[in-house]
Amino acid sequence: MKAVYTDQHFDLVVECKKGSRKAQYNLYQLYSKAMFNVTLRILNNPDEAADVLQEAFIDAFGRMADFRQETTFGLWMKQIVINKSISQLRKRKMNIVSIDEMVLEIPDDDECADMEEIELQVKHVKSAILKLPDGYRAVLSLYLLEGYDHEEISHILNISENTSRTQYMRARRKLLEILKLRGVHYN
Repeated sequence: MKAVYTDQHFDLVVECKKGSRKAQYNLYQLYSKAMFNVTLRILNNPDEAADVLQEAFIDAFGRMADFRQETTFGLWMKQIVINKSISQLRKRKMNIVSIDEMVLEIPDDDECADMEEIELQVKHVKSAILKLPDGYRAVLSLYLLEGYDHEEISHILNISENTSRTQYMRARRKLLEILKLRGVHYN
């Protein structure tokens, strides 16, 4: 027996299934900003992200009958947005090349800093992430920002789990290089 999740926006979902435009608008208002951020982190292009977001909501509202509450609407919508974003990357002919297993050791930042320093570091990191190649940025975003594990990423991107791990480690290394070039050092 599959679990059925209680969704805080259950009533809106029910109304959407009945074709209510108002309910669709309300769900869009509730989720569009977060979903835009998801697609923007993957695509790194605000115009493309906006287009993908619209397509994802049109697709979701067109398939509301398929939504069976095996998860929350937000998670279901997020998966649609991620899939659409990945499809858009593929249209750009993104190449994630399979490579042999590598183990890279990247030191972690164990130092604590005051709040202003942390905010500055976050700004530098976000800016540096945007400079990563598409494949690196996609894996890094899905792993760090969206919370997917490497097995899930391998299914989403249609790559091996090992490639996901390696792309992630290379993305971290490249991110540290970009930050170092900008004078931001991590131990």
